[in-house]
Amino acid sequence: MWPTHWPAVARDIAEALDAAIVAARASDAAALTEATEELAALPAEQVGAVLSGVVRELLETLHPDGLTGEDVQDVLTRCARAAALWFPAVDVDSLVTVLTGALGVADVEENPRRPERAVEAAILVIADLLSAAEVPADGYVRQALDEIARAETVEMP
Repeated sequence: MWPTHWPAVARDIAEALDAAIVAARASDAAALTEATEELAALPAEQVGAVLSGVVRELLETLHPDGLTGEDVQDVLTRCARAAALWFPAVDVDSLVTVLTGALGVADVEENPRRPERAVEAAILVIADLLSAAEVPADGYVRQALDEIARAETVEMP
């Protein structure tokens, strides 16, 4: 399903991320926990970059004319309420960290609220945004990984 020219780590991230998104969209807490554990076992910096990239692209899709504070609050509220119905372990502070970190408003590495819950929260936010946009995940995952690969090949002056 994923491009064969991607490095093995990129394919592993894409596969684990896909499994986590499927679990979240199906409201399957056990499968989400298992999939986020698989993601957490992969290189954290790379996983974080992909998750942030997917969140940013989905927010841009939903808000092409710009994102307001009220829009972010709506995402946070909608996501927290929906997730709490089937995933009582949802951590609202981690949802905030995911959104602000993806938008570049907060430095997640310097101020992690609950880093052990960040991957899980990112998946919940992504699943919520995918549902709101009514789009499949694979294009956003590909775009995030391709953008990271492109950025890594650009030489800095």
